[in-house]
Amino acid sequence: MLRIDFYVQHLVRHNALGIELQSGEKVRFELPDGERHSNKPIEHAQIAQLVQEAAPPGVLDTLRQDGLARFFHRSEAGMNVDIQLTALTPGSWTVRIAPAEAAARVDTRVAEARPAEARPAEARPARTEVAAQEPAPRGATSAAKSPAVGHVAGEPAINRYLRMMKAMDASDLHLSSTVAPMARVHGSMQFLEEGAPPLQPEALREMLMEIAPDVNRREYEECSDTDFAHSIEGLCRFRANIFEDRHGPGGVFRQIPFELLSVDQIGLPKKVLDLCWLSKGLVLVTGPTGSGKSTTLATLIDFINQNRSDHIITIEDPIEFVHGNKKCLINQREVGTHTRGFKAALRAALREDPDIVLVGEMRDLETIAIAIETAETGHLVFGTLHTTSAPSTVDRIIDQFPADQQEQIRVMLSESLRGVVAQVLCKKKGGGRAAAYEVLVANAAVANLIREGKTFQLKSVMQTGRRLGMQTMNDHLMEHVQAGRIEPQEAYLKSNDKAVMKTALANAGHTLDIVE
Repeated sequence: MLRIDFYVQHLVRHNALGIELQSGEKVRFELPDGERHSNKPIEHAQIAQLVQEAAPPGVLDTLRQDGLARFFHRSEAGMNVDIQLTALTPGSWTVRIAPAEAAARVDTRVAEARPAEARPAEARPARTEVAAQEPAPRGATSAAKSPAVGHVAGEPAINRYLRMMKAMDASDLHLSSTVAPMARVHGSMQFLEEGAPPLQPEALREMLMEIAPDVNRREYEECSDTDFAHSIEGLCRFRANIFEDRHGPGGVFRQIPFELLSVDQIGLPKKVLDLCWLSKGLVLVTGPTGSGKSTTLATLIDFINQNRSDHIITIEDPIEFVHGNKKCLINQREVGTHTRGFKAALRAALREDPDIVLVGEMRDLETIAIAIETAETGHLVFGTLHTTSAPSTVDRIIDQFPADQQEQIRVMLSESLRGVVAQVLCKKKGGGRAAAYEVLVANAAVANLIREGKTFQLKSVMQTGRRLGMQTMNDHLMEHVQAGRIEPQEAYLKSNDKAVMKTALANAGHTLDIVE
């Protein structure tokens, strides 16, 4: 039985006028004798799955484009219902289910809150109202067996899963041989569809090769893994990695929205934003894989694009967020497509008259050396590293070099480094993610410690430099806990100094359920 039919049963059983589901809120039942509510709120992922199962093709695209959509559904019991959808935000929808024969007396409060020209039933019936269709047969969840929910004719088969992932507000889609499709929603792994069959290796290989560019197909055959970008027009871009494991082919797709997030949306500290006004120097954004480094860098570049008149060159593998020219001229180069590698592109950038250079990943000694050299020659360089704290970032850079060069690199880094932003993503209470930031701003004291090889004292400088905008990861995690955004347990798990975090939580009256 489809999830939506569960609510249709309630309509019939209680002779209800309608049922309203809103992401993160309790389900509202409109009964003849008044309103009632469910005991627990319904999550956005549950609503997205419910709609994805029942909606005819095109409905979700209309919802994303217009913020409103409507379709009719016939339940397994034979009852016709009218379903109206409203997108409050990308991760929050309202779904109203009412008997189709009672559509004329449907509560129009949501529609009235919108401009008249945006109402789906009145202004754009051809785009937002879809004719009733019989539900798919029970168990027909395989794209090979029946028309896929959310599938658009002529599109690659994999787009069906990517559309479902987007509807669930998932960050990543995981396709693995012999396992049903899974997605990471607000940091947790879950199946994309309940009861979906496992993906068979040959079918999955064909699906992945259908969207892989020729150069990536060759690389996959030679190396058993490759990276590229894939787009669905009007939906979003995806960073793709396809690989081989003991069961067969697999793929992971990271969602990259077309819309760039603002500084306020990602909660970036003001001092980090101040780094965008620098004329030269090295700014590093660090954190583990999946911590939002690319999103932070894209937000910083977009801020510069809106407020400065400069030439920006980005070197990425692959290109993720796409930037249009606003006040700046932006050239985005992709490793493997537009250049042989980070090192070659960074060396060439010195002859391309840039003001600002973004290095998607500082992977090796030569790339790091050229990045520091570029920062020293009067350019502002943004880069990323997979380190978990500001002090470890400085150590990682210095340790990349041979022992006989490290003293020289300490001097160069002390003069060129302007700031380090280390970040992690935490699970928020009630769903969603919250970023926590550690901020090191390079001043005379920081430069002196780097030059003298006393990086172990950088944490003390951050603790005493709050008035300069510095903060440790534990400080920001505690702020989230005190504000009620995240659980104490989550703060402890994400901390890079757990002994100090445990003491801080205990002093604030929080207990932890952990094994010593």
